[in-house]
Amino acid sequence: MEKRKEFFRALKFVFFSASAGIIELAVFTLLNELIGLPYWLCYLVALVASVLWNFTLNRKFTFQSANNVPRAMLLVALFYAVFTPLTTWLEHVLTMRLGWNEYLVTGINMGLNLITEYLYDRFVVFRGSIDTNERAKKQQAKG
Repeated sequence: MEKRKEFFRALKFVFFSASAGIIELAVFTLLNELIGLPYWLCYLVALVASVLWNFTLNRKFTFQSANNVPRAMLLVALFYAVFTPLTTWLEHVLTMRLGWNEYLVTGINMGLNLITEYLYDRFVVFRGSIDTNERAKKQQAKG
């Protein structure tokens, strides 16, 4: 039963992350194509928008956590304090030095984000507080 529950938890995470990915691509495209900002700034603003969306949905629905929101946000901010500079450097190397397409590099960064953030959220941010919010308690009471 627990393996099945974790499978569906991961599936929800992928679904919400995909919705965050759509937001990230939309913001990135708007800033890159219509406004013409530098790639790194487009990437950074789009990433922040998607992180806020993803954190909110995954905290409430995927991990169903009632933990301290500021603490959880701080832990997520620490993840992105490492992830963002590394992927910004990666995008610079791949797009500016090697001439790769910006959208391909953004897709690579999004894939890296999906995998590493799920593991980090599951085992660091929400460890010990999974299935503790009111929604989870109601589901557990049903059975």
